Amino acid sequence: MEAQGDKPHTCGTICLKYLLFLFNILFWVAGGAVLTVGVWTLVEKSDYISLLNSSFYSASAYILIAAGVIVIVTGIIGCCATLKEMKSLLVVYLILLLFIFLLEIIAGVLAYINYQECFPLCYQLDEELRQNLKVTMQQKYQQPGEESVTQAVDKLQQEFKCCGSNNFSDWTESVWIQAADNKRLVPDSCCKTPSDLCGHRDHPSNIYKVEGGCIMKLEDFILSQLYILGAVGIGIAFLQLVGMMFTCCLHKNLKDDPY
Repeated sequence: MEAQGDKPHTCGTICLKYLLFLFNILFWVAGGAVLTVGVWTLVEKSDYISLLNSSFYSASAYILIAAGVIVIVTGIIGCCATLKEMKSLLVVYLILLLFIFLLEIIAGVLAYINYQECFPLCYQLDEELRQNLKVTMQQKYQQPGEESVTQAVDKLQQEFKCCGSNNFSDWTESVWIQAADNKRLVPDSCCKTPSDLCGHRDHPSNIYKVEGGCIMKLEDFILSQLYILGAVGIGIAFLQLVGMMFTCCLHKNLKDDPY
């Protein structure tokens, strides 16, 4: 029996091989994009997410990171299967494509469902996160061992130009503000021009008083990030449908080729 590589293939089979090889190149690029978005969200925005004491928001990012790594490995398998014309490896490649497709659909759904007014859980989760942020600010800000929370709150209030969770008055119940040796009414990061002890005045000309609290701005920010995660995950997932179609066609053509 002659080796399969010695037998001429039809034009359609050759075209499918090149198309699948080109798809794998695009697949690698897409996998890198998925991985980058997931890592960027966790590295650059993890401070804000950690203030909410919830792992729900980071779950989508972790899923995308896992999918990105699997995509790179899958792309290598796909190239080997295509170049070597190994039907068994093509089956493995197809199964991995299907697995990643489902993984990214789940990531996209997780990202979108969190802020959709669809189930009672959505409302409960939203209120829980509001309370978590308020309690975190009041109980952990400027407390020993909570330096990361303090830095995150300061960064949040300065970047979003806000003060407190719901409004500036949330700070009146802060453990740190109530300390006997504290002369401030709000943290210095509430000030429009931050400086040492600038938080001793809560006049609108000095702090972000009329701009409102941080929770609404944080929710809007996280919502935009979830949309990005969801769009990337779902977009790449549908690209993989094309790859699965090419793989099935190539597998069938190789199976039908004479040996």
